[in-house]
Amino acid sequence: MLIANARMYAVNASVAAAWRSLLEWTVARADVPCEVIDYPAPAPLPELWARPDVGCVFMCGYPIATAQPPPRILAAPIPAPPRYGNRPVYCTDIIVRADAPLKQLPDILGRRFAFTTLDSQSGYQAPRRLLAPFARDRGGQLFEATIGPLVTPRRVVEAIVSGEADAGPLDSYFHDLLRRHEPALAAQLRTIATTSMTPIPALVGAPRLADAYAERLTAALLEVADVDALAPVRATLLLHGFAAVGGQDYATLRDGARASDEAGYSLLA
Repeated sequence: MLIANARMYAVNASVAAAWRSLLEWTVARADVPCEVIDYPAPAPLPELWARPDVGCVFMCGYPIATAQPPPRILAAPIPAPPRYGNRPVYCTDIIVRADAPLKQLPDILGRRFAFTTLDSQSGYQAPRRLLAPFARDRGGQLFEATIGPLVTPRRVVEAIVSGEADAGPLDSYFHDLLRRHEPALAAQLRTIATTSMTPIPALVGAPRLADAYAERLTAALLEVADVDALAPVRATLLLHGFAAVGGQDYATLRDGARASDEAGYSLLA
């Protein structure tokens, strides 16, 4: 029996239920022996990704780019909001409290910056790449303190709303889901900068997932956009459908991290 999970984008209980419905449809359509499991935060995602029974689990793009052996990439979501241009991409929104005096990216320098984990693209590597030019000019030290690892995007949001941190990174698709399903919480945040678009986290299987299973799961995911019965689920998830992607798409994330290193900004600091 394989496992499936969508914790990365399970913003709250209702969104988690929609992801469960989508994954249950997918594994049934693919005729693959796969159980949709719960894996609530703060359980570490790298331990989930390392399981040999992973059949259809969301994995962050930077770990996809650096994992050895690499996972079997099945498909990546195409978020529905217009900013994604009907492509399997996302970005990082740099957020502050809505009532903070901070207006643009240089204003956060010398403040407290939150992060999720070092191996997160949206929660660490993308902001590191965005901030590297500032770090080069300031000797690599940008912040009064870095707050983390906070593990999840929601904890970054909570740290900023509570005043524990002044700014932080937020996965843009997570942010869009938060705006839709928790508008009161999202209204307490303001975006002051946005990174470039990069490949979005994908659904993957374990490296040794059988070819037949991987092919059938990918085929099922590519059908999601056209299944009328899934229209309410897609609406809940702000999801157009899924796209076929490969390891070469995620290599750009490894290259971005290397460029930050070469600029002398090896760690958010």
